[in-house]
Amino acid sequence: MVVLVKILQVILALSVLIIIHEAGHFTFAKLFGIRVDKFFLFFDAGGFKLFSTKGKFFTKLFPKAASWETEYGIGWLPLGGYCKIAGMIDESMDLEGMKRDPQPWEFRTHRPWQRLLVMAGGVLYNFIFAVIAFIILAGIWGDAYVPNEGNCIYVNELSEEMGFRTGDRILAFDNYVPEDFSMLQADLARRNVRKATVLRGTDTLDIYIDQSLIGAVLQNPGMFDLAVPFVVDSLMTDSPNYGSDLRHGDRIAAIDSIAVPYVQDSRAVLEARAGGTAVATVLRDADTLSVPLQVDSAGHVGVYLVMPEVIRRDYTALQAIPAGAKMAWESVAGYVRDLRLVFTPRTKAYKSVGSFIAIGQVFPSSWNSYQFLYLLAILSIMLGVMNLLPIPALDGGHILICLFEMLTGRKPGEKFLVVTQFIGMILLLLLMILAFGNDIARLIK
Repeated sequence: MVVLVKILQVILALSVLIIIHEAGHFTFAKLFGIRVDKFFLFFDAGGFKLFSTKGKFFTKLFPKAASWETEYGIGWLPLGGYCKIAGMIDESMDLEGMKRDPQPWEFRTHRPWQRLLVMAGGVLYNFIFAVIAFIILAGIWGDAYVPNEGNCIYVNELSEEMGFRTGDRILAFDNYVPEDFSMLQADLARRNVRKATVLRGTDTLDIYIDQSLIGAVLQNPGMFDLAVPFVVDSLMTDSPNYGSDLRHGDRIAAIDSIAVPYVQDSRAVLEARAGGTAVATVLRDADTLSVPLQVDSAGHVGVYLVMPEVIRRDYTALQAIPAGAKMAWESVAGYVRDLRLVFTPRTKAYKSVGSFIAIGQVFPSSWNSYQFLYLLAILSIMLGVMNLLPIPALDGGHILICLFEMLTGRKPGEKFLVVTQFIGMILLLLLMILAFGNDIARLIK
């Protein structure tokens, strides 16, 4: 059931984003009087279609659809979608129309700046949608994060190998001062950090980052867990220790004389005593007490913890506009940094490239409006940025050709466009194979 829910969310998200992207191309084409032959969600490879406004069933219900200039439909291959624009060499590689004399309604007969806007329309709509989505998120749900300032890290093997220690407070990455604790690992990878400044006890130290480990940073989540002190807030009503001497504000420093400065340290100790008892060393104001604890069969003692501060910001409708625009810009900048890592072989970031399988894994196992809209905004930005890459089969490749023509006054020949389109499609196929291969390797692991 969980897998089905995730699959449905992925299909819905990709469908929305594909329609938005292709609507950008469609709108500008129509604006300049360029004919659009097809507008399809998913690919109708081999001519097989799940739905078409030119189909017999639809034209029987709506006879006027047979005379529509554009055929709207749904293909069977869920690897994207497309607008087939008259007089343009695209992924369909339909060259028959290019053999006819150029017509005034065709893409190839329009000015290069108009063709550039047609090709940039999809990316533009993706970015506009992302901004609108972030504005809605800011206006309805606001913004919340755990601040980096004042909080300590709990390290794993990789972060320890790099020189970090549990209890460190990260003050800066080079000259950048992190604000959001949850983004520490991403910031370390994205910003090409050379030096981390940390507070360890009362000492300020510099940790120089081994750049050969950046690839491992991308592949090992949980480098910087939030180190949570074992401080009691209250007891659960069904706690095996309900009615014991534990009080609000007590800090459990040790269990059976084993130091547990942070909650993470206590887990293995308590699991080893599951279903039994333990003695906690409790710090209460200036006193040190010994408090007997009952440990349930799951290795829990049934307490609510005092959690670190969460900074929350709420916005009015007007405040949500600049706040949402800022969130969108930060997401674009972050994803551009991610792509830079992918194209830097020494980081091995290419191993983190994923396909629909990876996308499906980030969706929640049950419907959550906030998470769905947030992921939709992020994926829209990813789709927009990816399409700006100067690869011939992508929008960025077509935009580059239009810019070349605008700057030089020379229009590339059709043979050149066909060859570059073919090369671009091969590159995209290789990228797709890499993405699926990475996903399968992760599933196997």
